[in-house]
Amino acid sequence: MNRLPLSGYRVLSSEQYGAGPYSTMFLAQMGAEVIKIEPPGAGDTARAVGPHFLREGESVYFQAFNLNKRSLTLDLRTERGQEILRRLARDVHVVANNLRGDLPAKLGLTYDALKDINPAIVCAHLSAYGRDNERARWPGYDYLMQAEAGFMHLTGEPDGLPTRFGLSMVDFITGTIMAIGLLSALVDAERTGTGRDVDVDLLAAALHQMSYPALWYLNEGDVTGRTPRSAHPSVTPSQMFRTADGWVFVMAQLPKFWGVLTDRIGRGDLAQDARFATPANRLANRAALTIELDAIFSTQPTAHWLGLLEGHMPVAAVNDLPAALDSDYVRRIGMIAEVEHPDRDDLRVLASPIKLDGERPPLRAAPLLGADTDAILGDLGYDEDAIAGMKRDGIV
Repeated sequence: MNRLPLSGYRVLSSEQYGAGPYSTMFLAQMGAEVIKIEPPGAGDTARAVGPHFLREGESVYFQAFNLNKRSLTLDLRTERGQEILRRLARDVHVVANNLRGDLPAKLGLTYDALKDINPAIVCAHLSAYGRDNERARWPGYDYLMQAEAGFMHLTGEPDGLPTRFGLSMVDFITGTIMAIGLLSALVDAERTGTGRDVDVDLLAAALHQMSYPALWYLNEGDVTGRTPRSAHPSVTPSQMFRTADGWVFVMAQLPKFWGVLTDRIGRGDLAQDARFATPANRLANRAALTIELDAIFSTQPTAHWLGLLEGHMPVAAVNDLPAALDSDYVRRIGMIAEVEHPDRDDLRVLASPIKLDGERPPLRAAPLLGADTDAILGDLGYDEDAIAGMKRDGIV
């Protein structure tokens, strides 16, 4: 790919674990030079997350969030570390972090701390609860946000326990929102010459994702509850149905798809049944309709029903992880890629979901800890002896 949209932009990021690294990985894949600042010795805590490792202290987990980046080990708590940070900040466009809310100011990562040397710099902050309230010092993680924001109340079977998402979706959406915020601020900084702070936090992002159930409650007092079979709260049939060998998710979200469904499965009589004739009637008689459709779908395997319905209405198999990732379709669209890593020549990773001019951007493996420290410091004017001294002193 000849031209990536963020080529020439430089991002410093004091980041760890999931949400912040997920955000900056998008920037790196779009061509930005993302310099990942890590504590000397241990590095990002994600490097130690098991159970699968490429070498000691280099986890497969880490690769999920850090493709295309460079690694600089630097102790920001030291005077020399702060000196290096400020020298780097002169020539970067963005300084990002996903630290606890009270730490960016202490570590010199805010716009107020850096504007004197780079007035156009954008400082992006991702924390658990924000930097400007009584929870700023609180640690926090995705699972807590799913609990507090109401996600777990909405997830699972009605008679089961509140259930979290199978993935850390609050981390991922917060990271995505941070990327949007910092890119917007970057556009403004280029236009005006003045940067700013951009703040996002996990809890606010989670609350925002409550979207229409939140508005239903805030305006109508309507409390959305859990529905059987992961069904849509107000439309049916839009849920899982049991097949002869598994499950299929069928979504007749629009009235026309109800007609398509009954026609394609050869059950036009259901469309004429008074209990199911209108969207309101189908919702009122969801349990009865589920029994009817279960009886139909359970007579044939999932592949049979997909063959009848795919492309005609919204439908999907309910896949396990192997079925989802070993799919021929997933491979044909290029969502599985291979990168070279010092410990594995054909490390398989997920490609970017973004296409540029019809192509997914190129990938390279996440860096080994401190892999780029010498080169980055050399570019700043430090000679080999100075770098060796800083390594001895634990600065880098």
